[in-house]
Amino acid sequence: MHRGALAPMSGFLATLAFSFSVTGPIFVILALGVGLRRRGMLSDGFVDSGSKLVFTIALPSLLFISIARTRIADAANLSLIAFGAAATLVSFLFLEWLARRTVEPPQDRGVVVQGAFRSNMGVIGLAYCVNAYGEAGLVASSLYLGLITILFNVLSVVTLSRSLHRSQGLGRMAKGIVTNPLIIGIVLALPVSWLQIPLPAIALQSGKYLADLTLPLALLCTGAALNFRSLRIEMRSTLIAGAGKLVGVPLLFALGGIAAGFRGIELGVLLLMSSAPTAAASYVMVRAMGGNATLAANIVAVTTLGSILGTSLGIMILRGLQLI
Repeated sequence: MHRGALAPMSGFLATLAFSFSVTGPIFVILALGVGLRRRGMLSDGFVDSGSKLVFTIALPSLLFISIARTRIADAANLSLIAFGAAATLVSFLFLEWLARRTVEPPQDRGVVVQGAFRSNMGVIGLAYCVNAYGEAGLVASSLYLGLITILFNVLSVVTLSRSLHRSQGLGRMAKGIVTNPLIIGIVLALPVSWLQIPLPAIALQSGKYLADLTLPLALLCTGAALNFRSLRIEMRSTLIAGAGKLVGVPLLFALGGIAAGFRGIELGVLLLMSSAPTAAASYVMVRAMGGNATLAANIVAVTTLGSILGTSLGIMILRGLQLI
């Protein structure tokens, strides 16, 4: 083969290797969770307790350590956060419009809208960023994760309350945000980062142990919680939400980010966070509010599987164009 033809081929293989280095480990641990659950090594109790441990202690510790050890000027990319919030609002409004015209019965519309815009940033999105960019990816995505999570929670309550005719009230919504462990971890870390307060060695090492526990345990529990038996039920609405989550929303974030001038790690964070699958918390919220929990579970399962392929493809394209 001519040397001139080898260069593009080697570039393509390098891009392919990079994309799968980001998504491949996620797939392996998710598949391990599925396999261990089928063999009876992971029980419902383990999944429930492990998920709670991740959400209330391990993930907040990870965010706290990440932000506390970084100068706030480096962590607070306000333009990135502002763009993420604006793109989230645009995608939410478009999905609300689309759901009114395509989703029946009406009470399922909020489930589809939430499933399409609400990314699992805290587990899979964060894992994508760490795999792609290491410590720099963790720093760039931590504050973005916390603030956009607040917006996710507010918009989820709005769409589900409207379609299910349930009134949550501003007080209850505010309480849910204030008591969110992820928000608490970030808020506690901000003054430590801003004032450059040195953390005691024992606290720092203990926090690192908990932080290191976060992603493996979260991914195992996510894999073990996937239920593929119900996928044939509510298929049409599942596919609408899946198409929005896996194609529409990442395209909006990537193309909008390019138009807004984001490149490198910033554009990478936008793609990786937006292409993460639907958050498992969406199922919990739908079930608690009396919505179609089967549909919510289907959306989580389909987008979790599809995200691996979709994210790999997105990385390959942007990497091939030398944008990230």
